[in-house]
Amino acid sequence: MHLELDGRGPLQTQLVRALKDAVLSGRVAQGVRFPPTRALAQQLAVSRNTVLAAYEQLRAEGFMQGRVGSGSYVATPITPAAPVPRPAQRGLPETDYVRRLRACHDHPRMPGRRVEGARYSFQYGVPFTNPLLTSAWSRALAHAALYTPPTYPTAHGSPALRAAASEYIAHRRGVICSPEDIIIVAGTQQAISLTARVLLDPGDAAVIEEPQYFASREALYTHGARLVPVAIDREGLRTDDLPSEPPRLICVTPSHQFPTGALMSLPRRLALLDYANRHDCWIFEDDYDGEFRYDAQPHAALRSLDESGRVVYVGSFSKVLFPSLRLGYVVVPPCLRDDFISAKWVDDFGSPGIEQAALAQFMADGSFERHLRRTGKTLKQRREALLEGLRTHGGEFLEIDDSHAGMHLLVWLRGRDAAQGEALIAHAATRALGLYSIAPYYLNAPDRAGLLMGFGAMSVAEIGEATKLFGECLRETAP
Repeated sequence: MHLELDGRGPLQTQLVRALKDAVLSGRVAQGVRFPPTRALAQQLAVSRNTVLAAYEQLRAEGFMQGRVGSGSYVATPITPAAPVPRPAQRGLPETDYVRRLRACHDHPRMPGRRVEGARYSFQYGVPFTNPLLTSAWSRALAHAALYTPPTYPTAHGSPALRAAASEYIAHRRGVICSPEDIIIVAGTQQAISLTARVLLDPGDAAVIEEPQYFASREALYTHGARLVPVAIDREGLRTDDLPSEPPRLICVTPSHQFPTGALMSLPRRLALLDYANRHDCWIFEDDYDGEFRYDAQPHAALRSLDESGRVVYVGSFSKVLFPSLRLGYVVVPPCLRDDFISAKWVDDFGSPGIEQAALAQFMADGSFERHLRRTGKTLKQRREALLEGLRTHGGEFLEIDDSHAGMHLLVWLRGRDAAQGEALIAHAATRALGLYSIAPYYLNAPDRAGLLMGFGAMSVAEIGEATKLFGECLRETAP
């Protein structure tokens, strides 16, 4: 019997595959005797135990019959598999959801992709690397792994983490709620996805800020929401421009508007809550980095002013620790609690239990607060370095929207249109500098060059070098 092993996987698996192929292809007929195990082992230069184990598996699967005193034979009846004609190539899925999904992810310059080969990158969303955090988190995770039950987690989150989160947001963000009102989710992206499924039918209107966070916008769009952009100014969402036909959902980033950095004023906050209450619509408050404010204490969340239960409040542990953690939380009005928990269960049965236990302990023992203090201090230094570098090396070319918060700045290029901005970005890439346009964060981008400049992932020294190189690029591409 001629057999060839294909080299994929353990020898026993390769031999089983080769013998099955010989039988099913008809090269070895029904009733034919298989070679003795010693002979086949010698032929293939493998151990006899490998052949014995392969024969045993073939018997168990019905390919081989043993006859006492005679040997092993191809089982009967086995009908060789007839060649199956391949069906004609079918079209790709054409559901409405898939069409919307393709429209999002065919975007030629989807935000978040690092410029290939960049030595310095102003990419937003890259984590601040803190060796102290890495060590502390490793210890917390190892401890949690020993004591976390190996059963399914609670769908809406571990009681310990929900309790820790409720204390944290009461202290840091002024949001008073019960742990029962909190659902632990896989970051802000799952939060907006669950909110869309619970509160929106396809075709329902959803107000979004203009400009806005790209990923949340696309989550709503792929769900089938009808997007209604409302402009942003220095006081946040222009509530006077809210539509006369009320939407089902309004999505805002009031504590640090993304990407402009605007802080929603108190009159606008009160007007927004009044609008939602009068028109029976919901507010999705994304408080993605409200912890980091450098000119004063962080402002209280919009949810802290909500007396009518209209706000779905969302925060992210991933943003303040590291993105790969994929943990965040949603504070839902009591009337929506059961629906959100059911939606979370249907989505994934619950967030990972070990990580939740580690984070709960990390918060309970003070490690989380210490990390926030260290991170805030470091980010403030990097922000100041970026501002100084931009003013020194490109001041006459730039208009800086200084928000005094977060991990990025919005920088406009004086006298340059959008095409000239793209030309600058392309030129900077040839100099190993990563720059990122503001345009993808608009539904209807202005014909004006703007850059979103993240500073979380570079040291002060690297920011100094990067801004110097940026200044050179500005001059080399000046109109």
